[in-house]
Amino acid sequence: MWKAAVNICRFILGAVFVFSGFVKVVDPLGTFYKIQDYLTAFGMSQLLPDIVPLVMAMSLGVLEFSVGTHLILGIKRRATTKLALLIMLVMTPLTLYLALTNPISDCGCFGDALVLTNWQTFGKNVVLLTCAVVLVISPWNMVRFLTKKMEWTLSLYAPVFAFALAVYCVQTLPIIDFRPYRIGNNIREGMEIPEGAKPTVFDTRFLMEKDGERQTFTVDNYPDSTWTFVSAETVVVEQGYEPPIHDFVMEELETGEDITDEVLDDANYTFLLVMHRTENANEGYIDLINELYDYCVEHGYRFLALSSSSYEAIEQWRDRTGAEYPFCIMDDITLKTIVRSNPGLLLLKEGVILNKWCDSQIPDEFELTGRLEELPLGELKQVSDLRTIGWVCVWFIVPLALIVLADRIFNRHNNKQIKKV
Repeated sequence: MWKAAVNICRFILGAVFVFSGFVKVVDPLGTFYKIQDYLTAFGMSQLLPDIVPLVMAMSLGVLEFSVGTHLILGIKRRATTKLALLIMLVMTPLTLYLALTNPISDCGCFGDALVLTNWQTFGKNVVLLTCAVVLVISPWNMVRFLTKKMEWTLSLYAPVFAFALAVYCVQTLPIIDFRPYRIGNNIREGMEIPEGAKPTVFDTRFLMEKDGERQTFTVDNYPDSTWTFVSAETVVVEQGYEPPIHDFVMEELETGEDITDEVLDDANYTFLLVMHRTENANEGYIDLINELYDYCVEHGYRFLALSSSSYEAIEQWRDRTGAEYPFCIMDDITLKTIVRSNPGLLLLKEGVILNKWCDSQIPDEFELTGRLEELPLGELKQVSDLRTIGWVCVWFIVPLALIVLADRIFNRHNNKQIKKV
């Protein structure tokens, strides 16, 4: 009975760790942004360079994925169960503090795949901590699925695989998109509120500057052109039902005009260049972006750049890159949610996201050989999470199987040589 309980706890804890690690590994920038939220809440955001929370985000995903696979397969049982207990001893008090103080609304333990409140997260961690304690008490009751000789293989392979996947997703885009701005989604439908539901009231506030004086304005009292835009922020005035997409608002940089409805209702193609901060945007592909803008002008397609940077920062970007495309202002968190690349690119038609690209995959002249209506590029890109997960499993299992097979052949050969001697 006790042995069965130990193995039940082992699979529960292992499955949660694998899932939590996997969603972090496929979207390391999402975890990076969440860690930045933690650092800001604790007043530490200015103490560390951006590379530190990024490394922390990738390392956390790799650690959780590796511990989970070790638990499920029964590898290095004593060390793995102690490490799992240590993680839970750190995370449980932390989530209790978050539940009591609520400095951020979501701990981010499952990324955007599964959003829990802070109290739900604490309750979940209490259960996992209990499972970890049970495993530490009697790790030898965990059933092995691999021989002891093969433990070293997976103990090295699992973190290497997870790290490689995390690096790939940082360099491109998450291979699975858990956010409401995934390919195929209709932004307009994502903003709808069910009949009878009380909507959340938002307010976009603009920080403006004039003659060295800074002042905050709303959409209703947006100032004249003598004021210079500094930044924009969307805040919650009254909490209610929150649709998946609730802060997609595009304000023209120069006029402050809201053109969101105009863009989402456009039956023609629209390219959205997303740069949440122009100061940190990758300038390695500016020629390609400018060529894409020229293509849009030639064929009559809308091309807009979205940013949360100040007017001065955007003007500096234009001076550095020769950009002639118009800019719109949008909330910084929204831009980071839309695409995990700075810059990144979206293709819309009637509010439907047809495709997304990171900076290194922006379409070039070899793909844009005619009008989008006549090209595969202008069609909805077909994506399947099940197929993607299947390929991830293949890439994880097949090399591992080959390593195991090679190891057994090598050991068998050595045993024969020893017998001959």
